[in-house]
Amino acid sequence: MTNRITQLFNINYPIIQAGMIWSSGWKLASAVSNAGGLGLIGAGSMYPDVLKEHVIKCKAATDKPFGVNLPLLYPDIDKHVETIIEHKVPIVFTSAGNPKAWTNILKQNGIKVVHVVSSSLFAQKAEAAGVDAIVAEGFEAGGHNGRDETTTLVLIPAVRNAIKIPLIAAGGIATGKQMLATMILGADGVQIGSRFVCTPEASSHLSFKEAVINAKEGDTLLSLKKVVPVRLLKNHFFDEVKNAELNGATEEQLKNLLGRGRAKKGMFEGDLENGELEIGQVSALIKEIKPAAEVVKEIWEEFMMCKCANS
Repeated sequence: MTNRITQLFNINYPIIQAGMIWSSGWKLASAVSNAGGLGLIGAGSMYPDVLKEHVIKCKAATDKPFGVNLPLLYPDIDKHVETIIEHKVPIVFTSAGNPKAWTNILKQNGIKVVHVVSSSLFAQKAEAAGVDAIVAEGFEAGGHNGRDETTTLVLIPAVRNAIKIPLIAAGGIATGKQMLATMILGADGVQIGSRFVCTPEASSHLSFKEAVINAKEGDTLLSLKKVVPVRLLKNHFFDEVKNAELNGATEEQLKNLLGRGRAKKGMFEGDLENGELEIGQVSALIKEIKPAAEVVKEIWEEFMMCKCANS
């Protein structure tokens, strides 16, 4: 299949693996890229020297295009950008910040830039900033999320009507059928996070992966909206956050409760009670851990089968 996304990134399938913190290292990114999708290294949980190591190892593990996901709210962004430019990373996905901040510098160095948004208004601002494509992420997603809680099936057609550049759907997508649904609504490709967390190549802890595949409907909820909205798997820490919010906790109080290293404790170190466990609603549909290449193949084959059946 050839469309605007496969042509933009020079990939076989319009399937992008999201750059989830503590899950998306060079092993996962290179495996997805080698399988014909676009793998992303998640820089949000990396110090500059760690990102450099992952970029170098990813380049050694694949001759296919790959990218870096760069959450703009984290420190050391300038050092991350230096690494990206120095090592000629071809694609950058920015999120959680102003796309004007780095888009021009990246594009001047021949790098394709994609920005993640949660509304059609932000999509228009990102397009005006000169990005090459947009990821529109519905509130079903894990990780950083939109405060307005707009679902993917509402967000995608709204953003499609608001912009002209290529559009990537994200949030609540783990199957070929879901991929087809978003593309019927106007997306040119999909970004998938939670499904790739449950792969051997993901750097997340095995206990976290097992918690994801055991999750059921209703086991995640959007939390910490006063700080940075994230969808969390319910556990002891989630209960602490919920109780604090019900008792009118301020932003500062919630930040103190969150502390430092909470996401690392949960997703990377496997503390399922006291850690922050970011995952999407679609976790309820994920039932096994399987290699990233098989995930790409399975999603693509189901997408094509359903597309042919409905054409």
